[in-house]
Amino acid sequence: MTDNPSGIIPAVESLPLAEAATAEPQAAAHRPRGPLAKWLTSPAPWLNVSGILGFLLLWHLLTTVLRLPLFDKLPGPLETVGEWFSRNPTYGISVFTVEYYQHIGLSCLRVFLAFLLATALGVPLGLLMGWKKTFCDYTFPVLELLRPIPMLAWVPLAILMWPGRETSIVFLTFLGSFFATLLNSWLGVKSIDRSYFRAAASLGASESLLFRKIVWPGAMPFVFTGLQISMGYAWFSLVAGEMLAGEFGLGYLIWDSYILVQYPVIIIAMFTLGVVGSLSSLIIRLVGNLLIKWKVKEA
Repeated sequence: MTDNPSGIIPAVESLPLAEAATAEPQAAAHRPRGPLAKWLTSPAPWLNVSGILGFLLLWHLLTTVLRLPLFDKLPGPLETVGEWFSRNPTYGISVFTVEYYQHIGLSCLRVFLAFLLATALGVPLGLLMGWKKTFCDYTFPVLELLRPIPMLAWVPLAILMWPGRETSIVFLTFLGSFFATLLNSWLGVKSIDRSYFRAAASLGASESLLFRKIVWPGAMPFVFTGLQISMGYAWFSLVAGEMLAGEFGLGYLIWDSYILVQYPVIIIAMFTLGVVGSLSSLIIRLVGNLLIKWKVKEA
């Protein structure tokens, strides 16, 4: 005799296989996605594109359709984009001309040198000011006296101190970047809970250990925020310096195009500054996210 007279085969043994078959797609569906995948599946890209299209539409209406008094001399988006991507540009500047990339390359080199110098000086100085109160009391009044001076006010002194044209432009760009880097680094150390220092000191931690384990990690989020702001100030200061003392560069291109009444080139150079400046800030942000993953995950 058999234990199953009805001849029905029980499906109990096949249940684990069915569960395994359905578990894998579910696990894949709930698997954590990268930041880019999350961004692409969110409403953000559509909102970004809508914002850009809305800006272009408003620009077209103000300059081409309505031709309001404040905007009647400005080129419209169709004229600007047509000149920007023309193989035979009317004013000699487009994505197909070598001169266009010469201006971009020289401006990027100036900003890189100024930003590197501002970071090398501003970050250590800011960390030391936040860490050592005596040093802060000694240096802060001088820095706070120099910080509000507009960058353009430094132009005569820059020309006197640095006879070379390139050196004076890099110096002016450095000034715009330096104070943002220094102040954010200083605020980063000031934001650290003092109990960490007292606990480490009670355990006999040395000064170098305090810096490596408390000061630097605690200030890093502020430092990289300051570097992004610093990069923006560097581009801002660079344009003013190139307008006054440059022979090449995007700032010089804007001023020279204004004098020559080449208004589409002004807009092209301005948008190029925006694109290059945004990319440079994005690089800093990505590097910061890699170095402070714990802060990114916490946020």
